[in-house]
Parts: sequence; structure tokens; C-alpha cells
Amino acid sequence: MRTRKQKIFLATKIIVVLLLLTIIGLFSFRENLLHQIIAKTSITMESDYNSKFSVKKASFDGLAGVDLTDITLVPKNADTLFKIQKMKTSVNLWRLLLGDVQLGTLEIKNGYVQLTKKGNIKNFAAFLKKDKSEPVSTKKRDYAEFAYRIISKVLNLVPTDMTMQNLVFKLDDNGKKATVNFKNLTLHQTKLESSIEVKTNTFAQRWRINGMADPRNKKGDLHFFNIDTGAIKVPYFDERYNLKASFDSIRFNIQNIDMSHGELHFDGFSSITNLKLNHKRIANKDVNIKNARFDFRFLLGSDFISIDSSSTVQFNKIKIHPYLSYNTEEDTVYRLRLKTPKIKTQDFITSLPDGLFTHFQGMEATGDFDYNLDFMFNKNKPNTIVFKSNVNKRDVKITKYGNIDLNKLNGEFTYRAIDKGVLQRPVFVGASNPYYTPLDQISPYLQKCVLTSEDPSFMSHHGFINEAFKQSILKNIRTKKFSRGASTISMQLVKNVFLTREKTLSRKLEEILLVYIIEGNRITSKQRMLEVYFNIIEWGPNVYGIGEAAEFYFQKKPADLNVRECLFLATVIPKPKKFMWQFDQEGLQKAYATKQQAFLRNLMFRRGLLVPEDTVGLSAPVTLTGRAHSLLNIKPKDTTVIDSVEMKEEFDF
Repeated sequence: MRTRKQKIFLATKIIVVLLLLTIIGLFSFRENLLHQIIAKTSITMESDYNSKFSVKKASFDGLAGVDLTDITLVPKNADTLFKIQKMKTSVNLWRLLLGDVQLGTLEIKNGYVQLTKKGNIKNFAAFLKKDKSEPVSTKKRDYAEFAYRIISKVLNLVPTDMTMQNLVFKLDDNGKKATVNFKNLTLHQTKLESSIEVKTNTFAQRWRINGMADPRNKKGDLHFFNIDTGAIKVPYFDERYNLKASFDSIRFNIQNIDMSHGELHFDGFSSITNLKLNHKRIANKDVNIKNARFDFRFLLGSDFISIDSSSTVQFNKIKIHPYLSYNTEEDTVYRLRLKTPKIKTQDFITSLPDGLFTHFQGMEATGDFDYNLDFMFNKNKPNTIVFKSNVNKRDVKITKYGNIDLNKLNGEFTYRAIDKGVLQRPVFVGASNPYYTPLDQISPYLQKCVLTSEDPSFMSHHGFINEAFKQSILKNIRTKKFSRGASTISMQLVKNVFLTREKTLSRKLEEILLVYIIEGNRITSKQRMLEVYFNIIEWGPNVYGIGEAAEFYFQKKPADLNVRECLFLATVIPKPKKFMWQFDQEGLQKAYATKQQAFLRNLMFRRGLLVPEDTVGLSAPVTLTGRAHSLLNIKPKDTTVIDSVEMKEEFDF
């Protein structure tokens, strides 16, 4: 009888022998196995992606090393996707036995990876198509588990020791070219160093990426900067999107990736210095953010993805705590919360990005404030949308205006509209202009019609209407485009008097801040704002102010306009240059225009702004008696006498 100790010893010997036999077997057949894997990959590339994959020479080096020479992948009738002259790598055998590929070392010499688009032909198109043969899974995806699995696989493919020499990434988008050449990149004992050459059609630079990369412990700290003098320019985007972007340096830090209790935590920060952006949709000049940093904590669960509220976005002295989530637990719900800690008003003003708020440069203020935004959208219950925006200010007072005189509204001034970048004729806002009309000389009907159609709560709100923002957001989501704004009369007035009509982010942000300052500090009265509004807005082609408009359309003074004419003028405001589209070739209003005015009239009836007696004798359609009539496309009446027989023949035909 064998003792327990003898049995354990015997079992150990058997296991060792089996392992030795396995290793001997692997060594005996591993070359064949390697070539079988390459052949299988080649077949898969041919059948699934219509591409030719080949390796000129493949062999093992030591126990876990693999040497590959002249590796290529060429899609059919398209440019080569990649070609690498020499690649040497090693894998973790124990991980491989468990079905997981984890690279230990990697050496690449002389190769390129390129993405090309020539006309509509893309050399990478086949790899973007979804495999239709794959069954559609009805199982709900676990976001945390899925993300952690992908991250783990990617990090396992990052070697602990790596050397790259002359590996070039090429991009050619119909002649818009960019190449990023890793002349040298080394990763040894978590220390990463590199030398990179970047070249496009418009510039050439040398970059460097230094720092720490520890893929096995899921940590990293990378720093991008320019070897040469000057800022790093972002390639390709200048030619493709007309976006010029540059920065002095970028840092990206991953501190922790951890999966626990069914939730994935992703912690770190990123920062950028001296970021410059230039695009016609952002501003009409360079926008500069000197210092920006994002301390983030991403959280993923089985049914949600979120940026935790402990995250902080900071640019200059402005700090924001964002909370952003996508939740599919019951319904599909999007949530956004923004909260700013208390900040001095002056610190806020000086921290605004240069070029984005040009009118605020030089402005001085006292006091402090904090801000809160709460937005929620339920895809399955859209009418429950939430939008709350609140500023809590304490002793805020503007002590010095910047590059703009906000008191301009309280006195006489010359207004000049800018239309498509072209300065229009001057319009004097004051008594010496014969067309200028004080508010008490403008028909009360017109005031009611315009307020009802443009801004019903103008006299009571403080520049913004949360409900209007909600409805605007809801419509834009439904139409999947920016089809409705939420401008109040205050916002329209600020845009016209102080800013331009350019459709840029800069103009919209300045508009919002200026409205808040004017309304919040009571720089001018509501009555004065409304009076200026009536006297400067465009009512027709080259027609500015209600004095000109009343004469242009009806040869009247603004005080003498009747209800029918006021309803017409109110509906002209959104598209003043296209008023003639409301009329047919006989000079009569089209059905859609009369329905629009009837809707506005009935709305005013329901709100008690009009009574039936106001419209007595005004049932006939509106008739233009002023100069506007000459702009209508009226077809001349045909007075030719037509023989009855000829008429019948034409009808029969």
C-alpha cells in the first residue's frame, strides 16, 4: 500500500511528464501550427473582407518568440492597408493556454499603415461593414462587463517592452494627406520615449511622446509636446474641416481601471495648454484657452454609462462639476447636470477664452455667483423633458464695461445691420429720423401681435424662458437637426444692436451673457427695449423699423395700422425678405399665409388680447397699397378674346 505522500509524489511526476510531453509536442508541431494560423487568417481575410493577407517568412525564436517578415494586407482593387517589413513578438504561454493573447515584447521595423479614400473607394471599407451572418442578439448588453472585456483585450495587446523604428501611419483623403512617422518609440520597464515626424500638405513638425505606460497594472501617464519651437498643429482637420487647431502640450493620465461589484471605474485626468482653435462656425478669429483640465471618473454598470459628478472640468479659473449619464434600466434616459462652485465674477470674466468673448475684454465686476443646470430627456416619454437653468448671484455689479457700451440702448445711436458679412445702410435711432416711432405711437394691436408671435412673456421674464428652451430642444431632437431656436425679444435685440448675424458659437454665447447682464442689472427698461426693437428690426428687403414698414406695405403711419395689417406684419418678421412668397400671381395671399394669420388672431382671442369687435369690417384679405406691391410677381391679365371653338378644342386636347 502506497502512503499518501507517495501518491502525491507519483501524481506530481505524472503531471511533470505530461507537461514535458506537451512542451515537446508544441516544439515538434509549433512551426506547422504557426503556418496553419497564418493560412487560416489568410482565408478569413479573403472570404470575409475580400483582402489578401500574406507573410513571406514566419518562424519561432526561442520558447515564446515569433519572427515575421514582410507582412501585408491588401484589399482587392484598393491600396495596401498595411505592410511591415519585420516584426518580432513574444506571448505569455500560460495566458495563451487559457485562450487569452497577451504580448510580452514587440519589435517592429520599417512598415506603414495607410487609410486612403480615392473618390468613393476606401481601402478600409470592407472592415467597417457589419457581418450580416452574425445572429442578432436579443440579450441586453452589460455595459460594464463589455467595456472591461474590450479594455482588457486591448491592454493585453500592449507589450511590456516595445521597440518601433520607422513605422508610418498614412492618411490620404482625396489628396488631403497626413503622415505620422514613428522614427523611434521605445517602452522599457514602463518608461516610454519616442521621436515622431509629422507631415501634411500644409506643415511639417517633430513631436515627442514621453511618459509611463504600465498595461498590466492598467496605468499610464503620457505627455505630448513639440520638439521644435512653436505649438503642435493638429493634422488633417485643417484641410478636411477647415478647422485650424494647435496646442503647446497635452497630458493624458490613467490612474485606475477597476471592476468591482458589477461596476467599472475609470479614473484619471487630461490637460492641455494654450489650445488655439479657428473655424468660421466657432468665431471670426482665433479662440485661445490657456489652460484646461478634465479630472474624470467614468462609471459603467450593467445598464448605465456615466461621468460621475466628482469629475471636474476646469479652464483657467472656471470650474464645472459635470454629471452625464445614459441609462437603459427601464427607459432610455439621458441626463446632464452642471454645477459650478462659487466663483468671483471678475475671475469668471478674466477666465473667458480669448477670441470667444471679445466684447467682454476689459470688463470689471464685483460679487460672486454659482450656476446649476439640470437636463433630462426620456426617449420613450419625450414630453417629460426637464430643463432647469439657475444662476445664484451675490452682490454682482458691473463696474466697468468692456469693448461694448451697454448704455447705448438708453440714448440715440446709429444702427447698421450686417447681412452675410456686408454692412447695410445706416439707420438712426432717434427723433431726427422721420421714420423713428416712439412706443406710444405704435398701434397697440401691432405690439400685441408681435409680442404674441415672438415673445409673449417679454414684459415679465428676465431675458430667457426655460419652457421655450425645453420646447426648442424637444423639437430639435425630434427632427434630428437645429430646426427651432429659443430666442426672446431681448436676445434678438442684443444680437441686432451689439453683435452681428453671424452664425457662430461666439456670437451665441456673447448674446446669452449680454442679455443676462442687461436684464439682470436693469441697464434699460422693458419699454425702451421694445421701442428700440420695433425701430431697428428688418421688416422687408432694405426696410428697417416700423416707420418704414408701415409706409412700405400700407402707406400708413404705425399708429393707424388696423388688426388685419398688424397680423400680417407680425408674420413677416421671421423671413422679412421673402414676404412676397405669401402672395400668388394675382396679388392675393396664399392659403398658408391666411391660415397663419388666422391662427395668430384666434390665439389672441383665447388670451383676451383681442375681442371680436376689434375685427369688425376686416374680413377681406390683406391688400398691399405701398411700394411693396411692386415687388409681387403679379401676372398681367390676358385681355385677348378667345374663340369658343378654339377653347373647346384645347379643353378636349
